[in-house]
Amino acid sequence: MENMGLMKQKLFKDIYRGKKVLITGDTGFKGSWLAIWLKEMGADVFGYALPPKTNQDNFVTTGLASKITHEDGDIRDLDHFSNFFNKVKPDIAFHLAAQPLVLESYKDPVTTFSTNLMGTVNFFEAVRKSGSVKAAINITSDKCYQNNEWVWGYRESDPMGGNDPYSASKGASEIITSSYLNSFFSKKGTPNIASVRAGNVIGGGDWAENRIVPDFFRAVQKNENLEIRYPEATRPWQHVLEPLSGYLLLGAKLFSEGKSFSGGWNFGPLGDAHHTVENLINKMIQEYGRGSYQTMSDQEKLHEAHLLKLDISKAIHYLKWNPTLNFDETVKFTVQGYKDELESGNVYESRVRQICSYVELSLKRNHYLKTED
Repeated sequence: MENMGLMKQKLFKDIYRGKKVLITGDTGFKGSWLAIWLKEMGADVFGYALPPKTNQDNFVTTGLASKITHEDGDIRDLDHFSNFFNKVKPDIAFHLAAQPLVLESYKDPVTTFSTNLMGTVNFFEAVRKSGSVKAAINITSDKCYQNNEWVWGYRESDPMGGNDPYSASKGASEIITSSYLNSFFSKKGTPNIASVRAGNVIGGGDWAENRIVPDFFRAVQKNENLEIRYPEATRPWQHVLEPLSGYLLLGAKLFSEGKSFSGGWNFGPLGDAHHTVENLINKMIQEYGRGSYQTMSDQEKLHEAHLLKLDISKAIHYLKWNPTLNFDETVKFTVQGYKDELESGNVYESRVRQICSYVELSLKRNHYLKTED
């Protein structure tokens, strides 16, 4: 049953109510949160993704399989995906299916490149051949940029790149998006498409391997020290609902206002949320009341960028989007999300409550969620 608080808010001009929205990667961390938010706004949600990896995955603990229409499938299987896409006939589509981990890309670069490149191609091929889609968004990563370890944030016009296979694959996914935009989606009457890049997204429901926040909670559960690879690495930490609010706002703009919102967009935190890994862990220990860590030796490390920031001026100026949470609130929301999962009986309802809390704060501080009465 939809949460009437969200239904009554008529968020994003109520664009999503009654629309068919397709999400690739709905079994993943961000994709599952996006599916919940869309469902609670009254959208008819369809998902396509590989099965969840563990019973701890947000898709499983929230019981999403019984709340949306989901199809198990590999985004690299163009025929299977196209058949599902054509059967659904979505109005709006979000592409999140990907191999999302830097360290995994070192272990298996072939799967990383094949999933993140051909997955993007297959997504836009389905959009291109569809007669129903009006807006489509490819979700990539802040790591798509050629990282020069600058102290200033990367703008949407900066070069794509990446040293590790994951970052390179995300840069390539952006180039593919730009190619499809210019080759197939620039004329009037074609779908309006965009790509989005977010910072280091954290929040309850993320149990991926080799990711700092889930690694912290796994270590706490086992009463072990968390091993940190790069304690001084600075990242743009943001709660998962922050970039999702940007994606949803952009999707609504693409649907209702058209091609002026096509292209690439950054959705990151403000400057105060750019903190080191060590600062994040210490703040989580303080908030959770438990936990400890140690630093790995240099010989155990693989290359990762030490400094990475996004410039979000474009989103602030043209979309009127602003981050809602400061760093302390980001940590509070994140820790509460894990507490809800580990201690609560109904994870889905706890996720909805957190979305409602985020929306309430956003409506007090910003105006972009509810753009008209």
